[in-house]
Amino acid sequence: MKNILTGLIILFAMNVGAQELNKKIEDPNRHKQIMLNKCTREAITSFAEFKESYDPNYASYKPDSTSLDGLAKLLKGKKVTIVLGTWCGDSKFQVPHFLKIMDALKFDADKIEFIAVDGTKHAENGLIDNLKITNVPTFIFTDKKGTEVARITERPQETLEKDMLKALAVAKTK
Repeated sequence: MKNILTGLIILFAMNVGAQELNKKIEDPNRHKQIMLNKCTREAITSFAEFKESYDPNYASYKPDSTSLDGLAKLLKGKKVTIVLGTWCGDSKFQVPHFLKIMDALKFDADKIEFIAVDGTKHAENGLIDNLKITNVPTFIFTDKKGTEVARITERPQETLEKDMLKALAVAKTK
């Protein structure tokens, strides 16, 4: 009986901190439905408002093939966290481009994490509190230890590919 009670307490404690995957809420700041917290690529790219921009932006984007070889090498052993707003114009434009690049590189989909934020650029339960998010989308590259090595915030200065090359090359020299 004691083991059952202990098991139930542990199970309850695990569920208290769990985030609902692909959560949708009515954003009080935007007065419309948005996605919040951790999401899958499929959920984000099929979310009606995001999909409306995602499909044409993904289809029309042509990754810079001259940058892809260098990027492939620099991305080895990296993970990417994308903090985005399903309501955000820059997210609707840059995330499809970023994913088209990653698809061209055949980057492991399991190494890309999506976190959607509300109109105040927050998620629940402190999910992004340590990420210092000021604008979305923010693409955060981490090494095998989970240490941030590079980031691109909101929109690239040149192109996503060139900015990624520069940021990851600088990270490699550190």
